[in-house]
Amino acid sequence: MATKLFLACVVLLSVAMAAAAARPATATDDDAPTGNCDQDLQDLIANCQDYVKFPADPKIPPSSACCGVIQRANIPCLCSKVTPTVETFICMDKVVYVASYCKRPLQPGSNCGSYHVPGGSLP
Repeated sequence: MATKLFLACVVLLSVAMAAAAARPATATDDDAPTGNCDQDLQDLIANCQDYVKFPADPKIPPSSACCGVIQRANIPCLCSKVTPTVETFICMDKVVYVASYCKRPLQPGSNCGSYHVPGGSLP
């Protein structure tokens, strides 16, 4: 049971991270993380885990409930919890796909966990 819960948490954290990275770099104080994203994590696990777990294919369009969670999630907080261990349970390619599908794509040049979104300007 604990392993299943851990796996679910990891999957949802990845989705949340992807959504968080989509926030503009010029976020206002109102967009700042609150420091507590436990509810966001639980909501992501409940609504999004099936769309971001391995294998990488096929990519399945997420439900409207999953997208709703991604739209309101505290992404910076969730992304801060993505570790290499978490990334062994979730497919970052699917996380990127789900975030884009839900209209909260990762910004080019940003990072989510160890995943680097291609693009952005080169120095």
